[in-house]
Amino acid sequence: MKPQSHSDTHLASLSVNVNKVALLRNSRHLGIPSVTRAALLCLQAGAQGITVHPRPDERHIRAQDVRELAALMKDWPDREFNIEGNPFHNLMDFVDTYRPHQVTFVPDSEGQFTSDHGWLFPQDAPQLSPLVAQCHSWGVRVSLFMDPEPEAMTAVKALGADRVELYTEPYAAAWGGTSQTAELARYVQTAQAAQALGLGVNAGHDLNQHNLPAFAQAIPGLCEVSIGHALIADALELGYAATVKAYLKALGAG
Repeated sequence: MKPQSHSDTHLASLSVNVNKVALLRNSRHLGIPSVTRAALLCLQAGAQGITVHPRPDERHIRAQDVRELAALMKDWPDREFNIEGNPFHNLMDFVDTYRPHQVTFVPDSEGQFTSDHGWLFPQDAPQLSPLVAQCHSWGVRVSLFMDPEPEAMTAVKALGADRVELYTEPYAAAWGGTSQTAELARYVQTAQAAQALGLGVNAGHDLNQHNLPAFAQAIPGLCEVSIGHALIADALELGYAATVKAYLKALGAG
């Protein structure tokens, strides 16, 4: 069975980023909480995918986690495995070895606290182009982590990428304030520009139960949201199953 697509469900898919589960586990040497157990519980609750962002210093997700999650995902052929990271660090080895459904290129530095900006064009294009082609030769869909800039979508399309993941921290920061409407409009315009070129639109970063419904409703055709920090924080109080169901409801599935 093929991975679930937006066209199959008419709703954006929820991909759970389990990095923060690994971060908590790494604070001790007991192996708990289990990253694969967390992923399994999220899948059982209805999450359509699992995301990991393995960084070179392994401060959260480790190479062993990627291996174990790739094995787990084989038991869930209708769900998607997304590996994200900087393709100029350690990412391409993971993509070559495990051939996930999707790879998301993110321009973060090795010691960066968290992803905080998208790729820049035209300057990043020459280096990215052969890597996009390489992933395609492996049968892997490519998404580029991008700021909400409609004018950049033409360059993304020319590069050969399949999707963009819109960096949503500015939207989340504006949520509830006077600039919320204007900020959301930038994402709508960018999504429309991307979709007009045939690019799929994903989104992620600081999305949560409160700001997600308005975002999902404003962007028809949104393919996927990747959510980690807020979802895992909510799961500490509610449990994985209830939290995943709450986020699916926020996307319009409930």
